[in-house]
Amino acid sequence: MSVNVGTVDRIFRAALGLALLYLAFLSGLPLFEGALLKYGAAVVGLVMLIVAATRVCPIYSVLGVKTCRA
Repeated sequence: MSVNVGTVDRIFRAALGLALLYLAFLSGLPLFEGALLKYGAAVVGLVMLIVAATRVCPIYSVLGVKTCRA
């Protein structure tokens, strides 16, 4: 798969991924006490971090979207 995630998109995804992991495991908010929302946020956060690290988004590939210059 080719690179299709740009720098601004990567920064946003990394920040969102870290925020979701924080909310899921460290925030102590009552909203994230339920297993579904806690682990759902954790999975989405991990996916965001993986996409930010690899610069490849499968959904972007399917839709033909490219946010990087190269």
